[in-house]
Amino acid sequence: MRYSVLLLLLVFCYSCQVEKPNLQRQYIDAPWELYLEQFTNPIADSITIPSTVHSAIIAKTRHPFIGNNENRMQWITETDWTYKTQFKVDRNTLKKEYINLNFEGIDTYASISLNGVTILETDNAFLHWKTDVKPYLKEENELLIAIKSPLPIEEEKAAANPYTLPVGNRVYTRKAQFQYGWDWGPKLNTMGIIKPVYLEAYDHFKIEDVYIKQNYIQDSIANLTAQIKLSRPITEQLTYQIKVNDSLYPIKITDSLLASDVHATQEVHFEISNPQLWWPHNIGEPYLYEMEVLVLKDGKLIDSKKLQRGIRTIELVNEPDDLGTSFYFKVNGVPVYMKGANYIPQNSMQDLVTDQHYEELLSDAVDANMNMLRVWGGGSYENDVFYEKCDKKGILVWQDFMFACAMYPGDDRFRESVTQEITQQITRLRNHSSIALWCGNNETSEAWKHWGWQNGRPQTERDSIWEDYRAVFQIAMPKYVSELTKEPYWESTPKLGRGNPRYEFEGDAHDWRVWHDAYPFEHFEDHVPRFMSEFGFQSHPSYETIQYINKDGSLNIHSVDYASHQKHERGNELIQEYMARDFPVPTNDEDYVYVSQLLQAYGMSKGFQAHRRARPYNMGTLFWQLNDCWPAVSWSSIDYFGNWKALHYQAKRDFENLLISNYVKDGVLHSYVVNDDLNDLTSGYSIKIMDFYGKELYQESFVGTAGMNSSTKFHHIDLSSLDIDLSSVYVYTEFGSRRAIDVLVRPKDLKLPKEELSLKSIKTSVGYQITLKSAVFVKDAFLYSPVKGHFSDNFFDLEPDVEKTLFFETDSDVAPLFKYKTLNGLMDH
Repeated sequence: MRYSVLLLLLVFCYSCQVEKPNLQRQYIDAPWELYLEQFTNPIADSITIPSTVHSAIIAKTRHPFIGNNENRMQWITETDWTYKTQFKVDRNTLKKEYINLNFEGIDTYASISLNGVTILETDNAFLHWKTDVKPYLKEENELLIAIKSPLPIEEEKAAANPYTLPVGNRVYTRKAQFQYGWDWGPKLNTMGIIKPVYLEAYDHFKIEDVYIKQNYIQDSIANLTAQIKLSRPITEQLTYQIKVNDSLYPIKITDSLLASDVHATQEVHFEISNPQLWWPHNIGEPYLYEMEVLVLKDGKLIDSKKLQRGIRTIELVNEPDDLGTSFYFKVNGVPVYMKGANYIPQNSMQDLVTDQHYEELLSDAVDANMNMLRVWGGGSYENDVFYEKCDKKGILVWQDFMFACAMYPGDDRFRESVTQEITQQITRLRNHSSIALWCGNNETSEAWKHWGWQNGRPQTERDSIWEDYRAVFQIAMPKYVSELTKEPYWESTPKLGRGNPRYEFEGDAHDWRVWHDAYPFEHFEDHVPRFMSEFGFQSHPSYETIQYINKDGSLNIHSVDYASHQKHERGNELIQEYMARDFPVPTNDEDYVYVSQLLQAYGMSKGFQAHRRARPYNMGTLFWQLNDCWPAVSWSSIDYFGNWKALHYQAKRDFENLLISNYVKDGVLHSYVVNDDLNDLTSGYSIKIMDFYGKELYQESFVGTAGMNSSTKFHHIDLSSLDIDLSSVYVYTEFGSRRAIDVLVRPKDLKLPKEELSLKSIKTSVGYQITLKSAVFVKDAFLYSPVKGHFSDNFFDLEPDVEKTLFFETDSDVAPLFKYKTLNGLMDH
């Protein structure tokens, strides 16, 4: 049967009656009960969905984040569990033509029954499951979700595989891989209903999906297509409407729908005149259009879908050049330097992460001048709110598919499940303007080639394992990314690891020679890759976090409790080794924690600045890692409780669009100005060398220009030509609005004077204004307080007789006692 579709675009008002859409959604979120294996009495009740078993039973057991309780919680994963609830459905809903039950996320192996009838079997925590329940639904209903332990299922799958795969049985289950334990996280293999459960009831049809496809931007016109997928093919005449910014923005139709066959998907072509583009926050406004698609039948609104969409182009430039192969992103045709970090799940029990947690962490990323986050492949595809906030805040997202540090099986069900997973996730996330890249996996290709995983295997086995890799990452993923979205695809990060000498010259790099191989921090300055997508260094967390971990509330970093929160087998040893190289090594735990954070910031800063100085050869620096999933010793810049470490404050300084970068190489002081803005900056440049009491020993100044999107060497001087003691001076540099303070030798070699620091505070409406002053140079001033709050700046250097003002923001009614530490105070005088 032929049909016609009438496309109607209304600019100022609807020309037909708008009624409430026929789609009804009913969330089944509370109360649920949780049963341990056989039905007796519930072990927990009044549970709200989302939920994990671990979080549901914390009140009746132990919190796995305190002390070594993690070890006592492993029985949970070895056990089968059942969630149970009753819910009512009104008669009008029951009369609807279609009724589906949706499970946005079940972790992982579950048998689901409704009113005694099995309706679904699940085996992938990354899938949205949906099933027709109209035949089984009543006014009063009972829903059971029986979740099986993944461990015996994985053992069975491993036994059926003709060969053993590297890293163990986790590869057989499609769920967050970090739950099996990582070198920064606990082994908390959770199970549960990890995302919303809801009924959808409707007549006729509903909108299944809308994709706003950006075709091109040309001559002040953005040409777009709304791909509208309905729940079923429609033979009746329909009216489609599109609204942009409540139809007040100048838009017009460029094409109409002429369909001769019955399809569930239709395309509506439209244009926006003089579009306002979406930009990363550090170089422009992340402008979002409000868009709404409406579908009407016989003048009545059947369904509508609202979304926010930015108009922007993004391109990954990966081309051969004289130095190797480039790797950089163009946004709206402009090369953009990427500054940011790798993001991991914010909690091992992900149901405990709230919208406020997302808001605070992503705001902290913006505050530290980050314009890109990489969602790491061993965690989870994040909740919608994560991407929505990245869109609004102007943070680009490098999105890994959820595969990490492993070779995966290739049986039919696994491939079928993975295909569903990647197509669902691309479809869910593709409207987000923040998505910059789809990446197949984390370190899988690198591991297979350089981690010894092929050793001792016959060639036929190696070929078979690699063919399973190719089927997913070289065939399926690029196919679906290219078919379903316009963003670029990258097979594996890194393209080349430190096991390949070409890692500095081609694609992206993970450089772990610092830390894992114990190379000195200066390695970062001598070996700069095209794009550093992962590198890092550990430190201890805040005092608050350490006191939380230790059951006795102490700052003892040698306790049994605390030892269980250091997951890297050489972690403490490496911190000690690096600290002895560059810093004084304190003998008490409180000072040691402080210096460990200085050490982390000091080393990583060498990398940040070396990478930025090298632009355009290098066009990105993403460190490992932004955040923690539990209280721990780790590579994070923000600890589990949201406290900024010295690294995050240093990243904020080093990621400013305008950076003054000074470093010493072979006795020569080099000074660069890096400008990530899209405008040239001409200003006075001044460099001074001062002693620790404020006496000027050397000065030079001139007018210079830092070109847009560039790194420019402004000054150099052979320090041997100056009659100065390098251990007793600091360098002050100024250009435009930026100031930089640097020292010329390792911190442990500084001859710092005894601290003479004064501190005054004044109450404000949101906390306290703090003013500091010292008669001598102060190195690495760290302010802290037992009152929960946030310092606007910390771990900073202070010039002699120069006041510094900062702010402490707090919600507490308790007047804080401000304390401080300085590197001066740790030196022998």
